[in-house]
Amino acid sequence: MTTTIQRTTMSKTTRAATGLTLLVLAAGALGGCSNLSHRENNALVGGGLGAAGGAVIGAVTGGSALYGGLLGGAAGAAVGALSSGERHGR
Repeated sequence: MTTTIQRTTMSKTTRAATGLTLLVLAAGALGGCSNLSHRENNALVGGGLGAAGGAVIGAVTGGSALYGGLLGGAAGAAVGALSSGERHGR
């Protein structure tokens, strides 16, 4: 019984350390995005939103969340990069 309690505690500690490590890595990666152009920023946001939406749609429809996320991310990045957001004629 003691071994089971130790395994459970170790598992929670390992998960917490993994989560903290991923959080620090994500913050560091996003720190490099401070000097992006408007088009690059749109592509990044579009890719993230497309990946999240594609993963959800893939999982809900019984398909693969991984493939849905990949396709949605690629499509979102393309649409984000192609939409400049600049209005002409003002």
